[in-house]
Amino acid sequence: MAARYGVRVWLALVTVYLVWGSTFIALAVVIRDLPPFLAMSVRHLVAGGVLLAFALPRGDRDGDRIGRRQLAAAFVFGGLLFVAGHGSLAWAQQTVAAGVAALLVGTIPIWMALFDRVAFGRRLPVVAYVGIAIGFAGLAFLFDPFGDGSVDRLGALVIVGGAMCWAIGSLYSRGAPLPRRPLVSAGLASLCGGILLAGYSTVLGEVGDATWTTDATLALGYLIVVGSFVGFTAYVWLLRVAPISLVSTYAYVNPIVAVALGWLILGEEITAQMLVAGAAVLVSVAVILRSGGTSLEPGRGLFAKQRSIAVAAATEPTA
Repeated sequence: MAARYGVRVWLALVTVYLVWGSTFIALAVVIRDLPPFLAMSVRHLVAGGVLLAFALPRGDRDGDRIGRRQLAAAFVFGGLLFVAGHGSLAWAQQTVAAGVAALLVGTIPIWMALFDRVAFGRRLPVVAYVGIAIGFAGLAFLFDPFGDGSVDRLGALVIVGGAMCWAIGSLYSRGAPLPRRPLVSAGLASLCGGILLAGYSTVLGEVGDATWTTDATLALGYLIVVGSFVGFTAYVWLLRVAPISLVSTYAYVNPIVAVALGWLILGEEITAQMLVAGAAVLVSVAVILRSGGTSLEPGRGLFAKQRSIAVAAATEPTA
C-alpha cells in the first residue's frame, strides 16, 4: 500500500515502526541502572532543548512566539504526555515486560476515541463501539483480575493510566495555544515535561541512586537520538505527505515489533494470555482507526460548546 506513495514514504513508515517499537526495549535497559524519572528527565531535557535550538531559527517569529500562554500550555501538554505518559511507563517497566507495556500503550487510540466522544461530542459509528468493547475485553483478559495472572497488575494499571493521560494530552493540544509549527511545539512540550520530570526526580531523591553504566548510557542515547529525533522527524514528515490512515498504522504495528524484540533481545516470554489479549487490542485499534474517516454529525459532549467556539474563533480572518 505504501509503495504507491514512493520509496521515501515506505522508508519513513518502516522507520517509525521499528524505532518506536524498539524504544520499549531501550527503556527496559535504561531502568536497570537509572531511576525512571531521572532517566526520562534527561531524555526530554536534551531532546526538547535540541529540537527548539534547531526549529526556532527556521520559522517565523509570529507563529512560533513563546509567551506565558504558550509556556502554560506546554507545561500542561508536556506534563500529560511526558510525565504522566513516559514517566509512568518508565516506572512501571521495572516490573512489566517491554512487550506487555507496548500492548498496553497501544490502547491510546481507544482512549482517544472514547474521550473525544465524551468530552467533545464526536460521534462514532457502531463499528467503533464494537472495537472499543473488543479492546476492553483484551485488557480484562491481560489483567486477569480473578486469576493468578502473569502480569504485575499495579504496573499494568499505571501504564494504562499513562496511556489515558497521553490521549487526554493529545486531545488538549488540538485547541491549546501552542506554537504553530509541530517541531517547535514538540520541542517546547518536551523541554517543559523534562523540567517537571527533573523536579519530581529530585523530590524522590533519585539523583543519588543513579548508576551510569555503559549499557544505560547507550540505551538512553538511543531513546534521545533515535527515538525522539529520528522517529519523531519521520512521523512529522509522514503526516505532511501521506494519508493519516496510512500513518496511523504505527499504532498497531509498534506493539508487534516490541513484543518480537522483547522476546529476541531481552528473552521475554510470549504467553498465550499475551497473544490473545494483544490480538484483541490490535483488532480494536485497527477497527477504530479504520472507522475514523466516517463523517457524522457531532453529538453532545462535556466541552463540545467550548470546542465549537474555539474552532470558530480560529477560523475567523485576522487583520
